[in-house]
Amino acid sequence: MFSSSVCMPISPSSHSLLKANNNPLQGSKPSCSPSKIRASYLTTRALLSTTKETVLKDFHERRALKIISGLQNFNKENVASVVTAADKGGATHVDIACDPELVKLAIILTSLPVCVSSVEPRAFLAAVEAGAQMVEIGNYDSFYDQGVVFSPEKILNLTKETKRILPSVTLSVTVPHTLSLPDQVKLAELLEQEGVDIIQTEGGKCSNPSKSGVLGLIEKATPSLAAAYSISRAVKIPVMCSSGLSAVTAPMAITAGAAGVGVGSAINRLNDVVAMIAEVRSIADSLGSSADRRTKSEEKSVTL
Repeated sequence: MFSSSVCMPISPSSHSLLKANNNPLQGSKPSCSPSKIRASYLTTRALLSTTKETVLKDFHERRALKIISGLQNFNKENVASVVTAADKGGATHVDIACDPELVKLAIILTSLPVCVSSVEPRAFLAAVEAGAQMVEIGNYDSFYDQGVVFSPEKILNLTKETKRILPSVTLSVTVPHTLSLPDQVKLAELLEQEGVDIIQTEGGKCSNPSKSGVLGLIEKATPSLAAAYSISRAVKIPVMCSSGLSAVTAPMAITAGAAGVGVGSAINRLNDVVAMIAEVRSIADSLGSSADRRTKSEEKSVTL
């Protein structure tokens, strides 16, 4: 099948429903009558459905901006700075390592939906119980440095396992840039069939710009932009363009077909939270300008 292997937050009451002892979606043992169990089940499903709608709202409006602290970044001080920058700078989501304590820290600092990233599905449970509203299989960059590559089969198995454990939680999956572009599209189509909510692209890691300045920024984003363009035309679910993006290229991602952008190193490499906030604000403003131009263009088309 694959020809190339190149290698609104949940309220406290909602949190209690997600606890392992109370959540019927996690196979808890009944401790009351069947009618009460069913009522609890329906209430939990309704809360999760509402949460998913809230998490996906900005994607459906094609204005999502997710700030990523890093899958293996467990430094509380740095994560706190990144989360604060996302909150103050105008982001719509924040993505942190899959750790319950980091989730608790994040939901104190922001009301933005919190996403956790991991390649271990069972690790998501504790993070969701702590308040995470979205889970991400992806952010593979740290593994590439170790020579670890994720095959389509591996990603599909991780997806199936995550859907089995957390069937109602918003799920995003990254399609690795180590696949050829046609194979990235094939994998995205299969992930959509498995019930994934968001496809995330990557590519900045394999891009080595030969120019500096604006030309270099565009070169850096090219692989991820190409993936976003191709995948967004093959699936109906939202596509998030991530990796190697900046205020210059984020609007290009939306034009290419993405419903949102994910930005990590451009933010978390900065050592000062004020500088982080400024960078997030710059990217958020660029997306706002892009949305305004798109709206005017659509209005003009309707008029014509």
